[in-house]
Amino acid sequence: MSGGPEKALVFAAGLGTRMRPITLSLPKPLVRIGGKAMIDHVLDRLEEGGVEEAIVNVHWLADQIEDHLRGRRIPRIAISDERDLLLDQGGGIVKVLKAFGGKPFFICNTDALWIDEPEPQVARLARAWDGAKMDVLLLLADRKTSLGVEGRGDFFRDAQGRLSRPAPGESAPYVYSGVGIVKSSLFEGCPLEPFRLAPFFFAAAERGRLFGLPLKGRWLHVGAPETVEKAERIYRAAVA
Repeated sequence: MSGGPEKALVFAAGLGTRMRPITLSLPKPLVRIGGKAMIDHVLDRLEEGGVEEAIVNVHWLADQIEDHLRGRRIPRIAISDERDLLLDQGGGIVKVLKAFGGKPFFICNTDALWIDEPEPQVARLARAWDGAKMDVLLLLADRKTSLGVEGRGDFFRDAQGRLSRPAPGESAPYVYSGVGIVKSSLFEGCPLEPFRLAPFFFAAAERGRLFGLPLKGRWLHVGAPETVEKAERIYRAAVA
């Protein structure tokens, strides 16, 4: 891998509220699409991108996730235990920040998967990373062709790849796919408490240091029970 991060933080600590009743007894990262748990889809993509270690935070039904990951070897798995306090994504980063040694790292949600066309997208993201001009690089999905996307979109992208937010009443063509690369320095000095990650993206955009890479393929956001069957059908058709 050329210049890309060697470590990742995988967000698996959420309550999965929108996925109920499925998630009353099964954590959302273990919901299966195409015969594979969603967290394994993510970890397989990180492996393709050259990631050597993935830190996975856990809270809701944490024992199930830990048991599931116990046999994983590539990438190596480290658990960040948030059973006592769910830290949201920002606090989850602060809790494990030292593990990244001041270097940039991948962030990954577990409620999304995508169909690659024609090459591994995480590897593309790693190659596109340029810490000299970027604080954050996000993998973007097309709002209109993605599954499970609501709302008016997250970002516009200019010719250089810089991102900006839509104004009130505007619709933007791209949504954040739940995968990106961020600089460790953004979170140095932040308190260990629950806080959201999105404001860090928006602040980077104001500085002209938020960039995006459009995904080549189709993004499937599996965030609610009604999208599970649709994602299953689309995924199996694509890999058949």
